[in-house]
Amino acid sequence: MSENKINRRDICKTFLALGGLAIGGLTAKGQTSTPTPTPAPVTDVLQDQRIADAVKRGATMEEISKLRDPIANNPEEALRALKTGNARFFGGQARRPEVSAAERRAQILGQTPFAVILACSDSRVPTEIVFDQSLGSLFITRVAGNVVEMGTTGSIEYAVNHLKTHLIVVLGHEGCGAIKAALLPAEERARETPSIQALLNQIVPSVSRIPKIRDEKAKLREAVVANVRQQVANIKKEPAIQKAIASNKINVVGAFYEITSGAVDFFETDEDLRIAQTAYDSCDWRSHLA
Repeated sequence: MSENKINRRDICKTFLALGGLAIGGLTAKGQTSTPTPTPAPVTDVLQDQRIADAVKRGATMEEISKLRDPIANNPEEALRALKTGNARFFGGQARRPEVSAAERRAQILGQTPFAVILACSDSRVPTEIVFDQSLGSLFITRVAGNVVEMGTTGSIEYAVNHLKTHLIVVLGHEGCGAIKAALLPAEERARETPSIQALLNQIVPSVSRIPKIRDEKAKLREAVVANVRQQVANIKKEPAIQKAIASNKINVVGAFYEITSGAVDFFETDEDLRIAQTAYDSCDWRSHLA
């Protein structure tokens, strides 16, 4: 990696480290530090006030449901909303945007999630929390290994065809047990139940070409990312998704959630999402050895 190349995570970690020094100094002096919450944008405050006023005057659920502006109107805005939400979570400034009781009840009239997330079932990956999003913002389908199969494909296509969704994200994560199991020898996978074997068989092809990496953590990360790339490609093969992409209605990207830090790395470009054809064709595996 070039010495002049700026790494987003390194910068964030530096700021967090500096913040830790400041907190440590306060603690040493016997003072208790409290994280300063990130103030909501002025537009959000005004919008919340409009909703509060509507509730006071006895507005109907239908009227209340129309007062909240959409979070995103296109794929670019949807991706930006996820990135900024994760930045809040990653930096310890999450707003945990809860809706009022009136808004929650108003959601019975319909839903307008701005993004679809195909995530793993892992309990350590609470998707709304990771992206600091509220009720009704994300349409989430979860299955171990975040694989594309009949059920997840149907869920994704429903969101694209019938809801105001602008983005599809395949979200892999650090320490994924399903990916780790798919890396095991065939004779060990054969000891699992038929259903688990069927699930793992959908992952094995995507992790079979990863390079020989001695470090187990780096190897697992490479396998998770390889599977994300493959599942993104599988989604893009679906005719309904191809049609939506061609009309600029949606975009499909990959992502990797690092549990230890809370940060999400996105894979957006064709090069980011390129599937390795051989064990040494992965576009970024050498970076994991640094």
